[in-house]
Amino acid sequence: MSHKRIPKRKAAIAVGGVAALGAAALLLPNANASQSNGDAATPRTFAANDVSDVASMLASQLGDAFAGSYYDAQRKQLVINVVGNNSNVVNQIEKAGAVAHQVQNSTAELQTAAKTLKADATIPGTAWSVDPKTNEIRVTADSTVTGDKWNTVESTVKGLGSGVATLSKSAGTLKTFVDGGDAIFGGNARCSLGFNVTAGDGTPAFLTAGHCGVAVAEWSDSANGAPIATVDQATFPGDGDFALVKYDDPATQTNSAVNVGNGQSVQINQAVEAAVGQQVFRMGSTTGLRDGNVTGLNATVNYPEGTVTGLIQTDVCAEPGDSGGSLFTQDGGAVGLTSGGSGDCTAGGETFFQPVTTALAAVGATLGAGDAGAGAGDAGAGDAGAGGAVDPSASAADPGAGGDAVDPGAGGDVVDPSASAVDPGAGGDAVDPGAGDAAGEGAGQNGTHHRSRKHQ
Repeated sequence: MSHKRIPKRKAAIAVGGVAALGAAALLLPNANASQSNGDAATPRTFAANDVSDVASMLASQLGDAFAGSYYDAQRKQLVINVVGNNSNVVNQIEKAGAVAHQVQNSTAELQTAAKTLKADATIPGTAWSVDPKTNEIRVTADSTVTGDKWNTVESTVKGLGSGVATLSKSAGTLKTFVDGGDAIFGGNARCSLGFNVTAGDGTPAFLTAGHCGVAVAEWSDSANGAPIATVDQATFPGDGDFALVKYDDPATQTNSAVNVGNGQSVQINQAVEAAVGQQVFRMGSTTGLRDGNVTGLNATVNYPEGTVTGLIQTDVCAEPGDSGGSLFTQDGGAVGLTSGGSGDCTAGGETFFQPVTTALAAVGATLGAGDAGAGAGDAGAGDAGAGGAVDPSASAADPGAGGDAVDPGAGGDVVDPSASAVDPGAGGDAVDPGAGDAAGEGAGQNGTHHRSRKHQ
């Protein structure tokens, strides 16, 4: 996406990275369609964006019998896990158009197991999340977890009992993605913008990764350029990985869209909760447009910089430079902000994202531009029914193609622009490992940071 300055320093800025699409684009499905043949026992078909509301309603109604849910994308059905075989519970699920699935582990049992992992296996290079499809906790250990560390994780998982958790080894290294990409710039670092928002005081702002916000206070739309935005709030590590960055010029105009290259964009019309099994798209400056599925929720990730909780786990690939980029649905739902992961787009791996809904609530912002009076779940700009076409078969894009190299909407990450690699174990920030802390304060263990905005 490109942008230009217009009178009174108003900038029209659309979010998302720059990517060249391959092949023809797909037509978008109807965003809120669900169907039924009138038989209460016949499962309805749902759009992925709709299932979280129905699942939340059933979780409230079913109480302890509810043991998680997931989206069957092939059948377009919502599956509700239940403990026991209570016919009244099954009837409630079927009345809502969902499918009842009897499982072994209750929500409370899985939560207890997660607390045990936190107490006994919080080791850098490990991560875990609940997989409702298997009704287990999926634990991952990267290549740095060896020897006694591996033995500790393995024994902890075994100690949870049969059928409660599974342990797998990742060939990569679990880290925030910290290298390369056209992006926004701050000092010797650069990062990516996720989604444009309106701050609680009505001023224009954007969301990005929290490890960007704790690294650098002021951001520019060009290398060595004057700052255009200042970090207002940032959380990393701790209860998330997100930052609110306010534009210094209150007259800045923003769009609520993700640029997917070749003149195409996806209009963002609402913030949505992730659902396991849901197809999602990630935009990043290094690997372009990629797609995959949500595989876990409420993930805990033990980065070298510290533990981050409440993340979304996916099988969407990502590489250094993609951090902070937009995670969204084909029909315009804002889902997450790229946090980190392991692997790459050749060998695959797992990637974690900060939920947009949680970030919006934490910083008191709403999605999109403020003049539309939108709430956190609505677009603040553009046609709420609009959406761009996304080609899920698109391969890695040319990071330099189709866009402006200083686009604040471009994907990227905190990195020394002259550096070829970043030591993932260094310091608390994702910055030039030879330059120390770019913001004058390490990420440390203080998860939330508040910065005073500089007025011009």
